[in-house]
Amino acid sequence: MNNKLNAALALALAALAGAAGATEGGGTIYPVGAENYTCCALPPPGLYGMAWYQHYSADAVRGNGGEVVTPSTFKVTANAIVPRVVYVTPMVVAGASLGVQAILPIVNLDVNVASGVQQSKTGFGDMTFGPVLGWHLSEKLHSVLALDIYAPTGAYKKGDVANIGRNHWALQPVLGFSYIQPYGFNADLKTMWTYNFKNDDTDYKDGKELIVDYSAGWGVGGGWTLGVGGYYYQQLTNDSQNGATIDNNKGRAVAFGPSVRYDSGKGWFITAKYQDEMAVRNRADGAAFWVKAVFPL
Repeated sequence: MNNKLNAALALALAALAGAAGATEGGGTIYPVGAENYTCCALPPPGLYGMAWYQHYSADAVRGNGGEVVTPSTFKVTANAIVPRVVYVTPMVVAGASLGVQAILPIVNLDVNVASGVQQSKTGFGDMTFGPVLGWHLSEKLHSVLALDIYAPTGAYKKGDVANIGRNHWALQPVLGFSYIQPYGFNADLKTMWTYNFKNDDTDYKDGKELIVDYSAGWGVGGGWTLGVGGYYYQQLTNDSQNGATIDNNKGRAVAFGPSVRYDSGKGWFITAKYQDEMAVRNRADGAAFWVKAVFPL
């Protein structure tokens, strides 16, 4: 197999960017771009359900200089349904409401790298759980501080090109802000720093990552907010394998696209967005469509 195809195989699933994330050397355990309007405003005490749907597709992986490193036959498609449960307790810590959450994605993944190198899988992805603190700084401005813990619950097999799980633990501190009003400017910023533990099956350790999900829009009344959203992703440190650093493989990407939110005024709301990836390095270059629903249980 030539070097170019080896590189393609090594990066093939970097496209999955999170909930469907599935490979080393460019992927990430967090579904980059998942959040949207009202991401960082913790609701009143109670039990809440959330559900995301993600469709992601890419037909190229770009290398360290932005060049395409995959053959023309490369194609990756992921569809994920991601249920999330959040319980906001009556407890107050440092002036913030205390909550806990759990997420378990269900993923359908199809990867075609080259002739004879194709694989499809369906199953559970890696679980996320952890505590969250939420402050209501004013009637319009809200903030959260959380620690997301990722567990290797997703299906994984060394050597497969389609792995739903990443086969390692990860820790992710989160700091986010939401500015919300029914008429006028709305904005959300969720910043995450990710520490990845080693994949023991391959002795591979992903580098540290900085991820920012964002949205900005205008409340036009009737429960509607219209605007844009996306993410910024930057790998901060190199990967390593067998104790040796792998140079020139830091992932980078920016995504941007239209975003919309509808708030029923009855305790549930729904958001949707389309985001196209740009300025991609050492990752797949594709586009994603997201829908998110939030409702009390």
